[in-house]
Amino acid sequence: MHRPVVKWYERDKCRDFVVQRLPVLGWLPRYKPAWLLQDALAGVTVGLTAVPQGIAYGIVAGLSPEYGLYSSFMASFVYIVFGSCENITIGPTAIMASMIQDLVAHYGADMAVLIAFLKGCIIALLGIFHLGFLLDFISLPVITGFTAAAAINIASSQFKSLLGIPGRSESFLDSLIAIFKNLHQIRYQDTVLGIGTIVVLVLLKNVPGRRVGNVLQKTGWIVALSRNAFVVIAGTVMAYVFYINGMQPFKLTGSMGQGLPVFKPPPFSTTFENRTYNFVEMASAMGTRLFSIPVVSTIEHIAIAKAFAKGKALDATQEMIALGVCNIFGSFVRSMPVTGSFTRTAVNHASGVRTPLGGIFTGVLVLLAVSLLTSTFYFIPKATLAGLILVAMYYMLDFPTYVMLWRARKVDFFVMVLTLVPSVFLGLEIGILIGIVVNLMALLYFSARPSIQTQIEQISGETVIIVTPEEAVTFPAAERLRANIMKLSGESECNVILDCKNLKRLDVTVAKNMKLLAKDLSLHEQRITCSNCSEHVTAILRVVAPELLNIKRDGDGG
Repeated sequence: MHRPVVKWYERDKCRDFVVQRLPVLGWLPRYKPAWLLQDALAGVTVGLTAVPQGIAYGIVAGLSPEYGLYSSFMASFVYIVFGSCENITIGPTAIMASMIQDLVAHYGADMAVLIAFLKGCIIALLGIFHLGFLLDFISLPVITGFTAAAAINIASSQFKSLLGIPGRSESFLDSLIAIFKNLHQIRYQDTVLGIGTIVVLVLLKNVPGRRVGNVLQKTGWIVALSRNAFVVIAGTVMAYVFYINGMQPFKLTGSMGQGLPVFKPPPFSTTFENRTYNFVEMASAMGTRLFSIPVVSTIEHIAIAKAFAKGKALDATQEMIALGVCNIFGSFVRSMPVTGSFTRTAVNHASGVRTPLGGIFTGVLVLLAVSLLTSTFYFIPKATLAGLILVAMYYMLDFPTYVMLWRARKVDFFVMVLTLVPSVFLGLEIGILIGIVVNLMALLYFSARPSIQTQIEQISGETVIIVTPEEAVTFPAAERLRANIMKLSGESECNVILDCKNLKRLDVTVAKNMKLLAKDLSLHEQRITCSNCSEHVTAILRVVAPELLNIKRDGDGG
């Protein structure tokens, strides 16, 4: 027997596929030693942001702070192998934390870990089957409104911690009501520390500096990038100094889990408050979030990847697979749901990262924090983390985009508002669903009301009505187009030419209505002819309404 000969192009095709799905095989062989210092600097800088943010977002989710750190290190390692964009950093985000908050409150931490696993499986499958195009139906106004609402909800959840008021807030209104009901419990120490944290973060963000420059410029650049770590360290040191002197003026984060998590499968059942839930009950409790969380996570990640692609073609399918795998592996180390982080990605980009290898240094720094500093995290003031989160949420509000939507197209602005308001007052899942439905209704409305230009001209001594649709005409507009032409022909009693120069496609419903229109016009001894038809339009008319193509005129494409 002879072995089949594998042709060279088949081997190349197989190799290209493997490299496409494991991008590390593409950039690692051409890795230059000179890049290592830049990747290390970027990775450590991102780590200094990832540690305080991870702790803060773990608290936003209602979890113990270490869960935010567990979510940071595994995603950093896995993305090195599967990620196709060197700037992206994956980890816990404010939106993901907000979307699982109430589930954690009612079912415990195991629910967050299981959501991470299931979300990862769903996103990876969507990527494998190239179903990412479904996200194209979620427009910029919907995403903008949803993001703004998430920022408002998350910020409002931190008002109590900022003011030193005990307890948690379930919603935006609940937070405001709780503050006015508990004005007498406001602690001036926490309030001063929280406001001071906000002021320092804003000032440090605006410190002038450059990555490449003199010593002063480099120092300013490092200070600005490390501002989150700086305020957390400063707040922790302050609280510790008071503690060893027998005082505790601030409310503290409290104890964390000890050491590194055990690598084990995600929980498919859980016991919380003396009640056991099996997998079906846990999945049922997730409800629509089992689908909304993967969708929102993917949108957030792909949007960030596109923003930092630096003109390169983005492999959205591979990014979805990478995001899915990061969540799956993360669930084995007690990770909450993760996605691309805009803040940490911006830090990574500003630090001059060259390859995804920078994630190793970020992950190692987070691991060191988890294993060595758990006792230190006890002294982090809640007001400091609240101030950090409030500043981050403020910068999530994209005011230039709001102005652009208002000036460019009022309909898109109102779609954004109709996403934002329900998301704030009814919940993020309901809000984004309303936004998508409103956006699709607007899309269908304009599809059913295409812009049509009409004019009366003399052609070869004959007066005719020329009707020119200015955009594609699909079945929702079929009856309206027919009615408009009948009205015009009735007023002028002229023949009609349907100029199809702008029509790239035509469906059978429209063609059938044009056939009926031709019959109606013939009763009044008038006719309609299609001109300047594309090949596709001509092919449809020849089958459905060939009589519309019978009459030839100079310049006609039919």
